[in-house]
Amino acid sequence: MPVMTGRHAFLEVLHQEGVEYIFGNPGTTELPLMDALVDRPDLKYILALQEAAAVGMADGYAQASGKVGVLNLHVSPGLGNALGVLYDSWRMKTPLLVTAGQQDQRYQLSEPVLWSELIPLMRMYAKWTWEPRNIRDLVTATRRALKVAKTPPTGMVFLSLPMDVLYGEGETELWTTPSTPTRVRADRTALEEAAKLLLQAKHPIIVVGDDVGASEALAEAAAVAELLGARVFTDTFPGRTDFPSDHPLYQGILVRSQPAVRAILEQADVMFALGAEVFPFSLPSEVEPVPAHLTIVHMHSDPWEVGKTYPAKVGIIGDLKASLPELAQIIRAQQTLGQQEEARARAEHAAQAKRSAHEGLKSLAAEISHRLPIPAAVLMQTIADTVPVETIIVDESITSGATLRDFLVRTTADSFYGMRGGGLGWGLPATVGVKLAKPDRPVLGIIGDGSTLYANQALWTAAHYQLPVVWLICNNAQYMILKRRLHAYGGAAAKAETYIGLDMMDPEVDFLALARAMGVHGVRADTADAVSKALREALSRQGPTLIDVPIERSIKPAL
Repeated sequence: MPVMTGRHAFLEVLHQEGVEYIFGNPGTTELPLMDALVDRPDLKYILALQEAAAVGMADGYAQASGKVGVLNLHVSPGLGNALGVLYDSWRMKTPLLVTAGQQDQRYQLSEPVLWSELIPLMRMYAKWTWEPRNIRDLVTATRRALKVAKTPPTGMVFLSLPMDVLYGEGETELWTTPSTPTRVRADRTALEEAAKLLLQAKHPIIVVGDDVGASEALAEAAAVAELLGARVFTDTFPGRTDFPSDHPLYQGILVRSQPAVRAILEQADVMFALGAEVFPFSLPSEVEPVPAHLTIVHMHSDPWEVGKTYPAKVGIIGDLKASLPELAQIIRAQQTLGQQEEARARAEHAAQAKRSAHEGLKSLAAEISHRLPIPAAVLMQTIADTVPVETIIVDESITSGATLRDFLVRTTADSFYGMRGGGLGWGLPATVGVKLAKPDRPVLGIIGDGSTLYANQALWTAAHYQLPVVWLICNNAQYMILKRRLHAYGGAAAKAETYIGLDMMDPEVDFLALARAMGVHGVRADTADAVSKALREALSRQGPTLIDVPIERSIKPAL
């Protein structure tokens, strides 16, 4: 077996497993890797100026590329800075290999500066954690970590890397991991039971989730929906395109409100939860979102999600793209002529409802299109009407983007990436990561002003590597989502119309100056026409662009 240093062996394993980029912000304990990278031009280190930005980049890259994102952080302070965005990655089940340098094992008993136990910090969020003690363990642990990260259900793994292991030498075998298929087909009996329930339904409803997008099963999901004539909704926190948005059966995203979800589900007798989480909310409610009478069929690649909160009459575990064609085949074979007629009638009714809702939304947007500052809905319609169809959208617009996907036509799984976790700061750096994964596609990040300030250091990274990404900042100079929730609560803040700690004013943030400081071209667009012009110009530029758009500031949205 060859004799190698730990740092060179670690990088060679990454290379053999197809890793292209390492995202990070280094410190003293990461210097062994930084030294070894001098001899590895095939591995590109993407420097972030703060760890949260590095996480967002690695996450966006992993989601868009389908590969494991490799993240290099610095001991406990680096992990601490990163945890807010790592939480989002955990909720989104992004395949990440998170590493952090660790002090020399021979030195740890003295509790040196920057030392602490790293494994306990990550156990809540990582599928697997380890701290190798020698070079052979390092090689095995790295291969295992990459395998675990990309095995469904995907997620992050963590390696603590002691300096003495990285600097040390030893014999090790650099074997290659064989490719392992992960598209496991569902149990035939479960599919037959599901088909029976779905065919008996008079008012079926399908709720899709990000497992559909992750498995690229949009066409397969649409085929089942068409057979049933079932209305289709996306679950309450979608981060991907999980169903073609222009499909006549697609009715939109379930509102993040238990009463609103209840009102829709009350109309159904069977719910087919397809790759969906049932249901995530951010606040409690006295209203139970799922009616007691509702029969649930739940299908997901992750066994944890099936029947997690609400009992499923039939639970199905399997890869959606591999399994849905068989379900469609069973339905097609068993469906009677009468059931086909009922499905066609339901489909026609759903299509009419979709057309009416869309026309109504467009009419309302037209009524307020003259207002300034730009109403958020008008901005979202302008974006949808302007960007080329191949543009990838990265969304962390929070309240401002409530109508974005009502206007925006998205038909493929790789056309949209949004934040599921709720921790601010993911979107701006994720835009950089998505662009690295999809260099031939235009990439637009639509980011709230508050979110921008959590990880604005990613602007510098885009400038440094001359990445032609575009960010549009929805600037209302406040944390609007928190104001609206206080207003809904009806307490002292709403009565006095005084919101403590929720305004970014006096002074307002100069986003153009911020962009210039980071080496990014900035432009301000105050009208819909100016936004459209700025987007077209930005998407044609060779470097990064930030577009600052002042939008409506009323707590009650115009639309």
